[in-house]
Amino acid sequence: QVQLVQSGGGLAQAGGSLRLSCAASGSIFSTNAMGWYRLAPGKERELVAHIGPTGRTHYSDSVKGRFTISRDNAKKTVYLQIDNLEPEDTGRYYCGEGDSGIGDYDHWGQGTQVTVSS
Repeated sequence: QVQLVQSGGGLAQAGGSLRLSCAASGSIFSTNAMGWYRLAPGKERELVAHIGPTGRTHYSDSVKGRFTISRDNAKKTVYLQIDNLEPEDTGRYYCGEGDSGIGDYDHWGQGTQVTVSS
């Protein structure tokens, strides 16, 4: 049974940084894609970052240059580094794992809240 456990996030000021982590268990992590969705009040769910099994990445236009997704296959963990935080980054972030296309995930973490104050 695949489990994704998220950590990180919290309250930060605009211009600051946060790092989110998502640790997987029970999965063939190294061959699967991982990614992060953001759910913000009043907005549609947004795929902010995706990383394939080869390390190829994809970012939404709204976060390019500020978000960095990375993975450590030995630790079965994917990270989302968020720099130069903006109030618009506020939302609940969910990591996902899957073996299909970009943003198409089968398993999900519990979500972690990011709140950015101006």
